[in-house]
Amino acid sequence: MGQPPPDGEIAAESSAPSLSETYRPAARRIITATLAGNDAWNKMEQLCDGIGHRLTGSPQLQRAVEWAVEVLKADGHENVRAEPVMVRKWVRGAESLEMCAPRAERLVVLGLGGSVGTPDQGLTAPALVVADEDELAARAADAEGKIVVFNHPMPAYDPDQGSGYGTAVHYRHHGARLAAASGAVACLVRSVTANSLRSPHTGAMSYRDADRKIPAAAISVEDAEMLARLARRGQTPVLTLKMGARDEGMVQSANVVAELRGRERPEEIVVISGHFDSWDAGQGAHDDAGGCVMAMEAINVLRRLKMTPRRTIRVVLWTNEENGLTGAKQYVEDHATELAQHVAAIESDSGVFQPQGFSIDCRDAEKLARAEAQMNDILELLRSVGDMRIRSGWSGADVGQMKPADVVLMGLDVEGSRYFDYHHSHADTLDKVNPADLSRCVATMAVVAYVLADMPRPIGE
Repeated sequence: MGQPPPDGEIAAESSAPSLSETYRPAARRIITATLAGNDAWNKMEQLCDGIGHRLTGSPQLQRAVEWAVEVLKADGHENVRAEPVMVRKWVRGAESLEMCAPRAERLVVLGLGGSVGTPDQGLTAPALVVADEDELAARAADAEGKIVVFNHPMPAYDPDQGSGYGTAVHYRHHGARLAAASGAVACLVRSVTANSLRSPHTGAMSYRDADRKIPAAAISVEDAEMLARLARRGQTPVLTLKMGARDEGMVQSANVVAELRGRERPEEIVVISGHFDSWDAGQGAHDDAGGCVMAMEAINVLRRLKMTPRRTIRVVLWTNEENGLTGAKQYVEDHATELAQHVAAIESDSGVFQPQGFSIDCRDAEKLARAEAQMNDILELLRSVGDMRIRSGWSGADVGQMKPADVVLMGLDVEGSRYFDYHHSHADTLDKVNPADLSRCVATMAVVAYVLADMPRPIGE
C-alpha cells in the first residue's frame, strides 16, 4: 500500500478551482454566441426538406452522406470523410390493410422494418386480438391461421418514470415470432405511442430463432382499439393484408466523420454523435436529423469562436442505427487500436426538445462514479440554458458499442413528453422542431464537448 501524499499536496488539490469555476468564462462565451445565431436550422432544412427520409440502403441516405461530407468540409473541419459500412437493404414496397368483415373499411398500416412480405394477392384471415403474450399463450389454440393483433398500450408519459417505451416495444420487436409460434399467418401490433391521430408508427422487428417468418406491421392506436372492441362484442374482424416488403441483401453505406483537432493531445478523442439513417415515414427530423445537426453545429460554433480544446472532438454520424447498428459496430472494428484513447462518447437520439442533462454509463464502476461527480460540476455551466441533471444508465445504441473499451458514454437527455408522439411515424417532420430548442441543444453539446476535450485529465480519472 502506497504512502499518502504530503499534507501540502492534499491542501493544494482540495483548493484547486472546480471545473465549473475554471470553464465558466468559456461556457458563457459558447452559450452567448450559439443562442445569438448559428447554422443549425439551415442545416436541418437542407437535410429534412431537401433530402427527406434516409432509410438504410436508400438513395436518400447516400445523398445525405454526400451532403454531410460537403457541408463539414465547407465549414472548415479536419479529416472529413465517409467511412464505408456494409448494411442490409430492406425495401418496404406497397402495402395496405382492409377490414372485410363485419364491414368494409380501409385501415392504416406501416410495415415493420425487416418484415417479410405477403403473397402478391395478399392474405386474408380472421383477426385474433390479444393484449399480451400471456393472453396469446392462453388462446394459442385459437391462433392457428389467424392474423394476431397485439393491442398492448404504451402508458402515458410520466415526468418521473418516463415514456414506458422500453416495455411497450417488446411486441413490435418480438410479436411476429410469438404469433408464428402459435400458428398465426401474420402479426399486427398496436403502434408504440401513447398519443395518436390515427398515425401508425414503424420500427425494427426481429424473427430471431422463429421456425416461420410471417409478415408483421404496425396499425394505429385507434384501429387497434376498434378491432379489440369488435372482438369483445363477439364479432370476428376479417382482414386482408398486403405487403411488398423484401430484403435486397447487403449494400454499401457509410459513417460520416469530421474533427476539430486538439491543440495538445489530438490523439485523445471525445466523440459527439447522432445517427444519420431514419425510417421512411416522415423526414426523420427528431429521429435523428436533430442529433446529427447538433453534433455538426457544436464543432462549427467552437471553430468560429477559435476555441480549440486540448483533445480532439470528433463528430460521427452513424449509419444503420434503426435496423442493425452496423455503422457503430464497424466503427468499433475500424478504430479498435484507438478506442483506449476515446475518453468520452456522446450520442443525441431522443429528439430536439429542451435539454435536461445527460445519461452516463461506463463499464468501470469506479470510473463511472468519478465521471458522474465531474459531470454534475460541468452541468453547473449550463444553468442559463436550463435545469440539468445527470442520471446513471443508458447512453445510446451507437456509442454503447464502445462500452467494452471502458469509454465514458453519455446520451443527451431532453424533455420527453412529446417525442413518442412523432417517433417512427409520418409526423416526424421539421415543423415539429422548435428552432430555439435546437439552439439550446447545440449550446449544451458544444459546452460539454469543449470541457470534456479540454479538462486537464480525462473524465473519470
